[in-house]
Amino acid sequence: MMLTRPEIKAYLRRIGIGEIQPPSLEFLAELHRAHVSAVSWQTVDIVAGRPVPIDLDASVRLMLENRSGYCFHLNGAFSVLLRSLGFRIYRHRAGVQPAGQEPRLSGFHLGLTVGLTDPSGQEQRYIVDAGLGDMPFEPIPLQDGTYEQGPLRYQVERSVVAEGGWRLVHDPLASFVGVDFAPEELEDIEEFKPRHEFYSRSPESPWHQLFLVRNRHAEGSNELRGCIWSRRDANGIEKSEIRSKSQWLEVLGDVFREHLTAYSRLERDELWHCVWKRHEEWKKEKMQQSNP
Repeated sequence: MMLTRPEIKAYLRRIGIGEIQPPSLEFLAELHRAHVSAVSWQTVDIVAGRPVPIDLDASVRLMLENRSGYCFHLNGAFSVLLRSLGFRIYRHRAGVQPAGQEPRLSGFHLGLTVGLTDPSGQEQRYIVDAGLGDMPFEPIPLQDGTYEQGPLRYQVERSVVAEGGWRLVHDPLASFVGVDFAPEELEDIEEFKPRHEFYSRSPESPWHQLFLVRNRHAEGSNELRGCIWSRRDANGIEKSEIRSKSQWLEVLGDVFREHLTAYSRLERDELWHCVWKRHEEWKKEKMQQSNP
């Protein structure tokens, strides 16, 4: 899939970039920073029972309609934008390792790399990812090493679960441990559709009842988990409880640029009541655990 020039310009406006530039590392970094700052990672539509297909055209439409999604949508749309701008993009099967679990290549994450030609004529690969929540803020060279971006530190190393693949180790205080990538290039995203079906509709999905929104910025990251807003920067993590619908909608819009444009006022009210009810249940369970 390739975007038309008007679609490219509309997508760039969505993420706050005014001019189309030739492919370069500088422009790639600008696009990456803009995308992860302007477009949040979220489970809103899943929790609301209105999951969006992950076909590339559907994912691009989300971006053009000032909406967002999760990894399959965000990296799918970003890959289309980059390819339409003339970048060499490669899609990969990947797997995120949650805390307390082993590394895995589950195919539950769509990974991306971009190839750029260096002055010697050799292709240099970069990891780009707009779909990890507290994702890297800028492209990371696909070379073994440690890379610092603001308060977050990443490490690239060889994968032990994907032969010939690589692993991106996340910061120790981040929301997950790391991501493993298979080296093979995928021509389409068909194999991810059963995973999306599970994530978006199965009662066993970790996102089925978890309202979660995340984004990145130059100095750190934000997360809204139900009614708990976490801000991370060089000084650590600060958390606060949101106790009103008006504040909840304000944080969603002002911090995460998630304005729930696809939802009517009544639907936003229903979503808030659902999230608040689960938040109260979570607090009750937490209190019972601390006072057995």
